[in-house]
Amino acid sequence: MARSEKGSIEKYFEKDAPKEVRSAIEKSEKDDILNPTYPYDERLKRKAYEKEMEKLQIELVKMQSWVKETDQRIALIFEGRDAAGKGGTIKRFRENLNPRGARNVALSKPSDTEQSQWYFQRYIQHLPSAGEIVFFDRSWYNRGVVENVFGFCTAEQRERFFRQVLPLETGLVNDGITLFKFWLNVGRAEQLNRFLSRETDPLKQWKLSPIDVAGLNKWAEYSESISETLTRSHSEHCPWTIVRSDDKKRARLAAIRRVLHALDYDEKDEDAIGPNDPNICGGPEIWDA
Repeated sequence: MARSEKGSIEKYFEKDAPKEVRSAIEKSEKDDILNPTYPYDERLKRKAYEKEMEKLQIELVKMQSWVKETDQRIALIFEGRDAAGKGGTIKRFRENLNPRGARNVALSKPSDTEQSQWYFQRYIQHLPSAGEIVFFDRSWYNRGVVENVFGFCTAEQRERFFRQVLPLETGLVNDGITLFKFWLNVGRAEQLNRFLSRETDPLKQWKLSPIDVAGLNKWAEYSESISETLTRSHSEHCPWTIVRSDDKKRARLAAIRRVLHALDYDEKDEDAIGPNDPNICGGPEIWDA
């Protein structure tokens, strides 16, 4: 983060943050959940989390072996508001996988050449080959939300995106790619609390961008764009999975379980995977603005 931006989050907290958001942060204890609509009052304890995650890591390794042996192609899209936990969730997916067959794709803003191309073109080249798992840390859905909120695309360009996105994804699925679309949803107080933590931690300051800072005053605009995007790009063949990520530990477990339950890999242990929690992982109906 540039030096000139340092303190921007704290200034927003003190001057512009809604009163109920400020109050939730100021009154919270270490393990409290700040979002009043979240179905749990406290975060999952670390010991319980690590016990479950260890079992899931073993299943992920089995799953990758099956992907390689059977030439599967798996693509996972991770979207969500800033600080929703996308990168951390992807990290937990990949930490014990062979990196040669499990790639992360996190593209920077498009170059002048890329801006002149078909919108989806720069993403298509990163899709998985046989035996590969590819994780998209943000994706073509930038056009549906971020670009719309900040005016980086025209209304016509966005409408063209919505006309093309489901036919494109359906084509990928029909061609044999298994596509997962995750939207990680985080409450306003929790998002701001994570931003405050990033701003004061020298190891995390790089995670803050000018867009993050500018977006703090655009919560409603984001909500409107997210709602429309989830509605217009959800289908039976290419569904969205919403993961409520106010508790990062529960969110990571839920996302991994969603993938493992959906794939019929060899030596699968359903008991080790455990049940999905419908309170925090489901379709667009559980999205909370």
